[in-house]
Amino acid sequence: MRRGTDRSQRPRPPGPVHLRSGRVNAAEESHQLAPREAIAHAVREDILAGRLAPGDRLIEDDLGARFGVSRVPVREALAQLQTEGFVTLVRYRGATVSATSRADALELMQVRRGLEVLAAQLAAQRNGGEAAAELARVVERGRAAGRMHALDELPPLIIQFHTLVAEASGNTQLQIMLGQVLRRVSWIFDQHLEARTDESWADHAAIAQAILGGSPIQAGYLMSEHTGKDEELLNAFDQT
Repeated sequence: MRRGTDRSQRPRPPGPVHLRSGRVNAAEESHQLAPREAIAHAVREDILAGRLAPGDRLIEDDLGARFGVSRVPVREALAQLQTEGFVTLVRYRGATVSATSRADALELMQVRRGLEVLAAQLAAQRNGGEAAAELARVVERGRAAGRMHALDELPPLIIQFHTLVAEASGNTQLQIMLGQVLRRVSWIFDQHLEARTDESWADHAAIAQAILGGSPIQAGYLMSEHTGKDEELLNAFDQT
């Protein structure tokens, strides 16, 4: 030990975090992900489950070695996670886990629920408006993809469904706000995808039926129940 220095009393700066090599590569799940998406998926799960703490550094070389990729998809993944609020990128300092990432994610889910309920109610008042036929088609495509276990087709269809509900509301400002929120929470649509497919598209079908049938109260209630399941899924990460 150096003279006059007590290492135990020194404040420790955030150090690099070496992600556990024993975790399953996200690209090996039932539906294949591109490298950028696989990295974002794995890091996001580590953050939500508490395996990565606020302030922890995310080293590009470590992530590249873990996934066997160059820095390009790693940087793309970190940029995506920054957009979602999970990661903070500082020039010349790299990436760290955001201080309020888990809390922010839950708050965004709550905001999303309020906006989606309003969108469903307004859409039902208009019987789906000009988006009615497309809304029905997307539900059929989603249920068909689920029956065929075409899991890679489902997340885009889920986003399309919720985007169409916003469009059907006829409220431009609501569409803009909900679109911004959906871009930040769309990662939730990939979670436990196979196990949730039947229930998820049954929900979508019921919501669409209420909208097309002109039942605002029922449409709002069903949308609240549906989006609440994603909040429960997010809370479940605390117990993993």
